[in-house]
Order: sequence, then C-alpha cells, then structure tokens
Amino acid sequence: MREYKLVVLGSGGVGKSALTVQFVRGIFQVEVDAQQCMLEILDTVGMERFTAMRDLYVKNRQGFALVYSITAQSTFNDLQDLREQILPVKDTDDVPMILVGNKCDLEDERVVGKEQGENLARQWNNCAFLESSAKSKINVNEIFYDLGLHYNYLPLWMCFV
Repeated sequence: MREYKLVVLGSGGVGKSALTVQFVRGIFQVEVDAQQCMLEILDTVGMERFTAMRDLYVKNRQGFALVYSITAQSTFNDLQDLREQILPVKDTDDVPMILVGNKCDLEDERVVGKEQGENLARQWNNCAFLESSAKSKINVNEIFYDLGLHYNYLPLWMCFV
C-alpha cells in the first residue's frame, strides 16, 4: 500500500489544525484512483519559527497544502514566503501543492477574493486551488484527495525526493 506524506502549512489561526482534524476523524486509509493508500498528515502548528525542523519535514514530505484564511489578508500575503521555503529544499518547482482558502463559511468577513487565490494558483504552475471550511465541512476531504491524486501521477523518482 502506498503511503503519502503531506504537510499542512500556513500562518497562525488560518485553520490548519481544524482542517486536519476534520479530515482524519475516522479516515486514515483512503482510495486514490482505485488504489488503497495511507495518508500521513503533518500539522505544523507551532513549528513556524524553527527553520531546521521545517527543512526536515519539507524534505521528508511529498505534498503540501498551503492554507490561508479568506478573512485575513496577511495570511494570504505569507503564502509566497512559505512556497519559497519549500522549493529550494525539494530542489524542483514541480512539487505537489494545493492552495487552500479556508473559512469560506465566513463570506461576510471575506477580505481575500476567490479570484486572488485562483490567480496565485495559476502563477504557481497551475497548482490546485480550493476554498474550504473546516467548520462547515466544505471541501475538507477534497484537499487531501487532490494531493494524493497529484502525487499518484508523479514519476517515481519525484515521489521520494
């Protein structure tokens, strides 16, 4: 059975832990393209300041969910730096990645437009983009399935960088 090692990254308070907990509640083994696989998801809460630790978990993971809150522009602005911390460690621009605008249930508090997320995803080699809500269970599973699906189609040499 294949194992996918994924990381959930983002600024504090964007909902990384809430998304992870919502997904893994009862789901650890999933099916990607009719093949059973295990997902090992690392929630980086509290690790943002530890550069050596970050480089280690980036090196040992295959997929990345970069999460921001649609209610906080600063969390969206932080994403480019996060991506730029990943790419040199992976030594490639073609890293399985999904951009996630979380808290889409708080539409009346939105400050980051959906089109901003879509445009950034296009700039990043057309990486996947979703808006989600851990609270309302919107697109939570899709985040992790999309990463697993992307990883499943990578050449084998890329899967174990």
